[in-house]
Amino acid sequence: MLDKKVIDLLNDQINKEFYSAYLYLDIANYYTENDLDGFANWYTIQAQEERDHALLFLRYLQSNSIPVELKAIDKPSEVFDGHLAPLLAGAKHERYVTSLIHAIYEAAYDVRDFRTMQFLDWFVKEQLEEEENADKMVSQFKLFGDDPKSLYLLDRELATRVYSAPSLTL
Repeated sequence: MLDKKVIDLLNDQINKEFYSAYLYLDIANYYTENDLDGFANWYTIQAQEERDHALLFLRYLQSNSIPVELKAIDKPSEVFDGHLAPLLAGAKHERYVTSLIHAIYEAAYDVRDFRTMQFLDWFVKEQLEEEENADKMVSQFKLFGDDPKSLYLLDRELATRVYSAPSLTL
């Protein structure tokens, strides 16, 4: 049986992952409205990844015979001023998600819940990748984004990203 605090954090994380998907869809919508379809593609795929992360948490609880508590998903409240703003918001959000994963890991560690810690190991590695990707996009935009030709090339590069679903089996 999992610890109550760990269960609550895992259930909360399902909601946070779905919120992340909403946020990234909001960012994708911003870029679509601004004719940056490559950026929109990148964030649409990011939203799909976040949805799958939520499902991984959901299935982990289910596989441990723990009831899943689905909660209302907040509407993203960010208002973007310029093409760099969504990238900065995405990078900030990834650091926030990393802090949430670490908090769950710490709670599991405190009660010696090795099974949950092992489950979370993948997310710890994934968050490193997510932060690196978000920071790279910010850096690239700062280097090239103000130049229309470079922005066009960066947008085209981001349009090549394809979705690769994680294995949803535990």
